[in-house]
Amino acid sequence: MSHPLVCQCSIAKERHVMLRYSVAAATTACVALIAGVWYTSLGPVSTDQFASCRTSSIAGGTSQIGGAFTLIDSNGQTVTSAEVLTQPSLIYFGYTFCPDVCPFDLSRNAEAVDLLEAEGIMVKPVFITIDPSRDTPEVMADFTDYLHPRMVGLTGSQTEIDDVARAYRVYAAKQAEAEDEYYLMDHSVFSYLMDPKEGLLQVFGRAERAEEVAGTTACYADILAG
Repeated sequence: MSHPLVCQCSIAKERHVMLRYSVAAATTACVALIAGVWYTSLGPVSTDQFASCRTSSIAGGTSQIGGAFTLIDSNGQTVTSAEVLTQPSLIYFGYTFCPDVCPFDLSRNAEAVDLLEAEGIMVKPVFITIDPSRDTPEVMADFTDYLHPRMVGLTGSQTEIDDVARAYRVYAAKQAEAEDEYYLMDHSVFSYLMDPKEGLLQVFGRAERAEEVAGTTACYADILAG
């Protein structure tokens, strides 16, 4: 038969060991929690100066979209991308015969530009046609002047348009059933916020309202202004 004192000593020893394990486990959990908070708040550090503004991401990075181009403006003058993109610019690809989508998207962009201008932020609205055979400089001038007094309309040869569309990853194709001059075009419907130094900043879809486009663009403008 075990002596009562021996039993009590064994129980006390077991409790002491259990207490040590509990303290060690709690300490380990605390260290892990602190490390997790440190990693979440401090690391990894982003090197993207515009991370707080971005609302979309580009597969392969923003450098995959955009590039130099040479086109013809609404005055019939040959212009380069360096001459056009002299400030933050909102570029849209479409065509003047577009029945609804293009006018809606371009009007949204024009409204966003006006909202930004009211805040002292100048952004240039740019419209590049994907249908150069019908969108002559004269046609582009009438169309862009109606939408916004500062909107730049650009056309060119089919090869020049194909080149700039490829650079911006724009899809554009004449509908297969088109057989006369009233044909329609299938095309992607994104707007590209470009900066002359930083290149592509943001791609806007059709879902964003003018206020959202303006707000995101203002965020980039603040950082660009330093």
